Amino acid sequence: MPQNYAAKYSPLVDERFRQVSLTEAAFNQDYDWEGVATVNVYSVNTAPLVNYTLTGMSRYGTPDELGTTTQAMTLSQDKAFTYTVDRRNYLDSQMVTEAGRSLSRQVEEVIIPHVDTYRLGRLVAGAGTTSAVTVITSDNAYESFINGVEVVKSNKAPTAGSIAFISGVFFKKIRLDPSFIKSGDLSQTMLVRGSVGMVEDINLVFCPTGYLPANVGFVITNRVAAVAPQKIVDYKIHDNPPGVNGWLVEGRHYFDAFVLGNKNKAIYVHKIAA
Repeated sequence: MPQNYAAKYSPLVDERFRQVSLTEAAFNQDYDWEGVATVNVYSVNTAPLVNYTLTGMSRYGTPDELGTTTQAMTLSQDKAFTYTVDRRNYLDSQMVTEAGRSLSRQVEEVIIPHVDTYRLGRLVAGAGTTSAVTVITSDNAYESFINGVEVVKSNKAPTAGSIAFISGVFFKKIRLDPSFIKSGDLSQTMLVRGSVGMVEDINLVFCPTGYLPANVGFVITNRVAAVAPQKIVDYKIHDNPPGVNGWLVEGRHYFDAFVLGNKNKAIYVHKIAA
């Protein structure tokens, strides 16, 4: 006679790995989008140097009106999600679908990675300097990074407080590079979230697969170069909304990221061969 075996489900959920935000320290919040969708940022031109002349009425040169340019920053990312948790399903599954915990899971597994990936893509697209495609090895990874720092410094951009977002491929190569082992700081007391080391006082932040655009080995940036407004971050749990005996969870995230035109030279992108 066939036997029917009882089954038991554990209330302990097999959670997926989650990711905290990696990019907060790389962006500033210096501009205010309160009441508007677009902020226009002025840039003021300068006057060229000319030779002073000893005669005539235009000894300083011919004056022109000082000009300005503007950069329009319009928020474009308005994302949302929703789902329900029926009370019966909640009670019959040992309460593993509890709405508050599920919302935290949604934010940490979906929202934060999406925002980080979008921000990194904007940094790469707006970088002032992008290298030629190179093959990264354990013998040239550290030198490649130092070359990027040299470019940023040569552009008169600040490196104090800069952050470098690195791919898994570059992380592996630089950790095996003898020059990094000798010169890089592997202190475990890094203050920047996700830091796996430091070179030239620049924190190296490891990016999971898919965060950086294809063929990008690393991005050096500084928070003065980019702004990341988050105008609406709104999550709600409705208890017994009309038509549902349980909970309705809704979320909305209205945000964007912009590289400032006059400060993009603080951003360096190093491309690597696939």
